[in-house]
Amino acid sequence: MSAIDDLPPLREVVQRHGLMPKKSLGQNFLFDLNLTMRIARASGPLDGVNVVEVGPGPGGLTRALLAGGARHVLAIERDERCLPALAEIAERYPGRLTVINADALELDPTAHLPPGPARIVANLPYNVGTALLIGWLTAEPWPPWWESLTLMFQREVAERIVADERHPKDYGRLGVLTGWRAQASIAFDVSPSAFVPPPKVVSSVVRILPRAVPDPCRLGALEAVSQAAFGQRRKMLRQSLKGIAGGDATRLIEAAGLAPTARAEEIPVAGYLALARALDRQLHL
Repeated sequence: MSAIDDLPPLREVVQRHGLMPKKSLGQNFLFDLNLTMRIARASGPLDGVNVVEVGPGPGGLTRALLAGGARHVLAIERDERCLPALAEIAERYPGRLTVINADALELDPTAHLPPGPARIVANLPYNVGTALLIGWLTAEPWPPWWESLTLMFQREVAERIVADERHPKDYGRLGVLTGWRAQASIAFDVSPSAFVPPPKVVSSVVRILPRAVPDPCRLGALEAVSQAAFGQRRKMLRQSLKGIAGGDATRLIEAAGLAPTARAEEIPVAGYLALARALDRQLHL
């Protein structure tokens, strides 16, 4: 019996079902159910909440979410080998767990969620984590269908998500996008030894809350200016933005209230939003 429910310990479940993690699927399983419960609690009180979990594997975090009181968990698992183990959890928590065998990058979870508030809580597969996050941050309409994200990433990715101009080494396009539409913070780190197999890097749990009303900005314009600026981050803006400003980068930069001699990592998120709006005005003159 485990520490959080009357199901078998996770190591026993994995051994019984022959669930060796696959590197090709970015799998690193968490066996410590006390740790999975800590991740579940990091998302806030779960009573009455619907949760979407991506990549549950053998179900360690799934069990923590259900034991923690989640009304319903929608688990999206690409690996068919994990389905029997997840079916055992569904039997233990009748009516509260739905498992869909699908690629999370291609599935719209809202079509499978019951009514009520929803959160995303996941130990994301490393090979698709950033792509999933970008999809959730660029959702339309906004505010999004999810009320919070509690996600596990490699530490270096987590640092890029929460970075701004105060952390120039990690600041980039991902930090601009996240800072525009959400507030993000690192909740805690997880040692490689907590995983099977242990990754070569420390992982971090990131908590992301959507801004109800982000500053007005067109996503395409923001992507254009941030990609150009960070694509040549060692250069001044008057050089790096030439390709999108029709050769008149200085006018664009000054219209946004910025210094043409500034570099990408010195510009706050609000500055990129101003650049994006100025670009749209310039294109529609």
